[in-house]
Amino acid sequence: MDVYEKYEKLKNYINELGSVAVAFSSGVDSTFLLKTAHDVLGDKAVAVTAVSRLFPADERDEARAFCKSEGIRHIVFDFDAMAVEGFAQNPPDRCYICKKAIFGNILKIAEENGISFTAEGTNIDDEGDYRPGLGAISELGIKSPLRYAGLNKADIRRLSAELGLPTANKPSFACLASRFVYGEDITNERLSMVERAEKLLFSMGFGQARVRMHGRMARIELLPEDIEKAVLPENRQKIADELEKYGFTYVSLDLKGYRTGSMNEVLGGKDL
Repeated sequence: MDVYEKYEKLKNYINELGSVAVAFSSGVDSTFLLKTAHDVLGDKAVAVTAVSRLFPADERDEARAFCKSEGIRHIVFDFDAMAVEGFAQNPPDRCYICKKAIFGNILKIAEENGISFTAEGTNIDDEGDYRPGLGAISELGIKSPLRYAGLNKADIRRLSAELGLPTANKPSFACLASRFVYGEDITNERLSMVERAEKLLFSMGFGQARVRMHGRMARIELLPEDIEKAVLPENRQKIADELEKYGFTYVSLDLKGYRTGSMNEVLGGKDL
């Protein structure tokens, strides 16, 4: 099945839903899903965004701007992850705990607004990593239209470019909680440290970056082609100095480079 056949399958599936609340983060996948849903269903497709310390303020602002430009109804709600039992202790199933709470809220919002279904933007590439949050999505009956249509990230970026979406080449993003070692407490202070550190790297022109937190040490993941740029004397010094101002004691560069789910590499079969 080629990319256009997958796209038609996606649109047909969304049309069958009749009305949908799209969990919208302003990322590549959810933006494409929301745009497609709105094209197919018009006002029967709404965006729902959780405002939380888990997501940078820039992402929230981009979500609002996109919905305004497209004329999409946008419902925003506050979500305090720290108030969710078990989340702050950061167990291996943290994502399950968080997704169940967030999507429980979105389901209520959809029901209150007469929306039949709730959908989210995982694609088939997301099936390869350890993602306990997918279990919560399945339990709650949340729809995953991109996975249903067989679309992968490359397909979504290609179609997004053809649709003129601003996210076509946007770096991939994951919830800031994914930057912490399992078992180490997540706090608002530590989330802020990571957010500021990553914002610095993006401002310096690094296209994809993660700042993983080990105690008070920052482990920076960059695309392999950006590692040489990072160790240039002026860049290396700036990164180290700024991150120390943010509260990091040590600053390191991961020579393996950027990769999704690197915190899952230490999990054994029992945890998985």
